[in-house]
Amino acid sequence: MHALNQHADIAAAADRPGPIAPDTSGMNFYRADPALADLLRIHLSDRLFRHIEPHLDRLGGLAGGDLDECARLADRHGPVLHQRDRFGRDAQWIEYHPAYRELERAAFGEFGIHALSLRKGVMGWPHTYPVVAKHAFTFLFNQAEFGLGCPINVTDGCAKLLSKFGDAALKQKYLDGLTQTDMAKLTQGGQFMTEKEGGSDVGKLTTTAVREGDHWRLSGEKWFCSNADAEIVMLLARPQGAEGGTRGVGLFLMPRRLDDGSPNHYRIVRLKDKLGTRSMASGEIKLEGAIAYAVGRLDRGFVQMTEMVNSSRLSNGVKSTALMRRAHHDAMTVARGRVVFGQRIIDLPLARRQLMKIMLATEQALSMSFITADALDRAEAGSQEAAALLRILTPTLKFRATRDARKVCGDALEMRGGIGYIEEFAPARLLRDAHLGSIWEGTSNIVALDALKRAVGRHGADAALAADLHARLDDSAEVPAAWRDRLRDLTGRAVGFARDVAGRTDNEAEARRATSLLYHVASAVALAWEGGRIHRMRGDARRLLLSRLVIDHRVAVGDPFRLTENATQRAISGHLLGDRDVGMAEVGELLSAV
Repeated sequence: MHALNQHADIAAAADRPGPIAPDTSGMNFYRADPALADLLRIHLSDRLFRHIEPHLDRLGGLAGGDLDECARLADRHGPVLHQRDRFGRDAQWIEYHPAYRELERAAFGEFGIHALSLRKGVMGWPHTYPVVAKHAFTFLFNQAEFGLGCPINVTDGCAKLLSKFGDAALKQKYLDGLTQTDMAKLTQGGQFMTEKEGGSDVGKLTTTAVREGDHWRLSGEKWFCSNADAEIVMLLARPQGAEGGTRGVGLFLMPRRLDDGSPNHYRIVRLKDKLGTRSMASGEIKLEGAIAYAVGRLDRGFVQMTEMVNSSRLSNGVKSTALMRRAHHDAMTVARGRVVFGQRIIDLPLARRQLMKIMLATEQALSMSFITADALDRAEAGSQEAAALLRILTPTLKFRATRDARKVCGDALEMRGGIGYIEEFAPARLLRDAHLGSIWEGTSNIVALDALKRAVGRHGADAALAADLHARLDDSAEVPAAWRDRLRDLTGRAVGFARDVAGRTDNEAEARRATSLLYHVASAVALAWEGGRIHRMRGDARRLLLSRLVIDHRVAVGDPFRLTENATQRAISGHLLGDRDVGMAEVGELLSAV
């Protein structure tokens, strides 16, 4: 109760601006984010939204209170690998701070985030949840704790791989534990892929698999294994005699313990000393004849694993968006709560400009995250058009949102000033954690090439993106026609530029710029479409103003010596930084103003 009262005191102080900036302690991250509720109302049925909203409200309060404190402690007191027990017996185990265990209890137990799309009945809902609903919980939880986001995601991924490709015996034995919300029955998952010889170049992996009766023996090393002591692990290995490259790679399930309770034949060599995500154990694993079971066809292991990349990259984008939203909350709390030179920071022109940069990137990522999650829901329901759309959206989201998170978190730290650099405040942790997103599941170069050379050049997914964006504009009759026409033109130009880059061998260096342009134009269309829908629901069209800012500041090429701050830009900032709903007529005037 003392901690809760302390949070309440700090929150109350934030309403009384003074010389010392408050922080977000005690904030309910769901209630502080009306855009999240708006987008969920757009993408979910009313019945499902009404069911999950009380749970989101509870998680939002915990994320701004007790879970945030647990995350700070778990980050400071990271996992410790022990090689022997107190009697001197060889018995590896990882010691976690109690705060980390409390985070696990909330994520896996109370909210069951890992199981929402796989297990019926979680939080009282009789069905499984759509991906959009699941990632609303991902988004809120990761505003408090980013490190545990990886174990949640890989446990979910292991269950999906097993459910889709495993045989009946493997599913019977392992699937229930991976989707449990009873902490006593839960078996967390891991995916050990990276090797010293091959990170992005998976075909170079050297881990080998030798058949032995109904199982396989694995030998080799895995170099970057997050959730290192997971009970169930999915990993890739090359069966003895298989061809080289990715076609010769098989997918295997490896249990931490054998049927008799003894440890499997692999060792955690050491834990990684990481820049961020310090709360979660990442280790180096040496396989010494570890027993494992083939999952699916041995010659399809790499393909099977890549089918999970859409889910994983989406999750990555959502978690990076969560970091940006938390950074945005922190920056706004400082700006509203601190007085300097006789004025609140939020009233100072240069600070307002920086706040708008933080807000714009955050809102772009939020819109693109839910557009992508909706595409995944439709693809899993059998839509081929959605599957093609998903193929371009996931690398595009992953590329841009994760890079923006690094900048946004750094700018929010700077907004707080010197104490933002101190580990007692959230921004330092956010900035450290943000750098993981642009590395995990492919570095920025790899993901940009995937978006352009493969999704566009090989699979023609740009056509699905163009069709989707045009359909959203067609569904936006409330939006002024001139703005819709401008977005149509920019959609054609962005897709055309992407096709040009994808089709030429001498333009690979443009892949990052082309991917960014696809993201910015797609997000501008999404923001306009959402603005029309939200105006229809409750009379507020302000999201359209974000659409204009994307075009003005992230797409249009201007004269670097021309002044860009004017009455229109100041009016837009005033509306977006304020709390008043703005109607379509007033927004329409600003969309057309110079």
